[in-house]
Amino acid sequence: MLCVEHFLKKKLVVSAVNFTEGGPLAVLRECLHNAVIHLGNDWDIVALVHDRTLFSEPSVTFLEFPSCKFSWLTRLHHEWFKFKPLSRTLNADLWLSLHDITPVVVARRQAVYCHNPAPFYQLTRREARLEPTLFVFNKLYGWVYRLNIQRNHHVVVQQNWLRKQFERRYNAPGVIVAHPVATPSQVGARRPPADKTVFLYPALPRVFKNFEVILKATEILNQRGITNFEVQLTIDGSENRYAAELLERFAGIDHVCFLGRQNKDAMASRYQTANCLLFPSRLETWGLPVTEAQAVSMPMLVADLPYAYETVGSYDQVRFFPPQDDLALADLMQQMIAGTIEFSPVEVTPPHAPFARDWPALLHILVDGL
Repeated sequence: MLCVEHFLKKKLVVSAVNFTEGGPLAVLRECLHNAVIHLGNDWDIVALVHDRTLFSEPSVTFLEFPSCKFSWLTRLHHEWFKFKPLSRTLNADLWLSLHDITPVVVARRQAVYCHNPAPFYQLTRREARLEPTLFVFNKLYGWVYRLNIQRNHHVVVQQNWLRKQFERRYNAPGVIVAHPVATPSQVGARRPPADKTVFLYPALPRVFKNFEVILKATEILNQRGITNFEVQLTIDGSENRYAAELLERFAGIDHVCFLGRQNKDAMASRYQTANCLLFPSRLETWGLPVTEAQAVSMPMLVADLPYAYETVGSYDQVRFFPPQDDLALADLMQQMIAGTIEFSPVEVTPPHAPFARDWPALLHILVDGL
């Protein structure tokens, strides 16, 4: 028999049926863990997931939807049609969709967390050819974001530049900037080699990751006769067309190690033995390697773009460079190798309200008034 307390509880539904690995799965786990702790016994928490065996929160009710990953059409069918009758049964006070799409559901309040910055990137024809999926997302996500967005009480993004885009393009309601709480790789004190300077760029081979500027800067250093350095890149050419083209163009370049994808332990070791992070990416919702490098007090050379300043925050071992300027990057790398580099400390003020520094603060904003 259900007690009176059960009927007095509020209900949070967290929808993340597409999250199965990596950073997105970590985001979902952090969301549920914090919801259990900070919403407490006043709330029942239901999570819509791909596979319940990926989770260990005993007080969360998990509903599985394994077919959502079959295709995009299947996913959209669930979000816009199948979840509506389910929502009538669940009777949620807050329905939080963690993966970009605003579903058609019945709930006292809806919110959507938007991660994908693809609609805000200007692809070249070459980039569209090398990464056709990004081209599709570039066109599709603009429409997906816009559709049903007014159903939300809040839209959540990770940076202020994204808030401005959502407000301008989609007239999005109540846009919250919520900085992700990154879990840095577990490493001890850094111990880079004494005989050379190791530059590290951990990134998947996406066209906007801008590997070319690093490889061209390395060619410049080689032409200058500089040898006491090494550039480590976490690609090997087998991943996609873009990676294959990079290896074809730059495979013979000296002082570059094409490492391939690294697991968590291997990545922790790379952070431990590197001297400097390179981060020339032209598009990010955050830029986790920057946060991870800061956790071990690593110097960094970062693209001079709005997302980068917000990610770097207040830090005293950073220089920014134009992301297309391989000569400027080569000069900074040479100064780093010679030990003559002068950093440009930055102080970044937090975004204006509504702003959440962590999951507890975000959850408080989302449920306020319910």
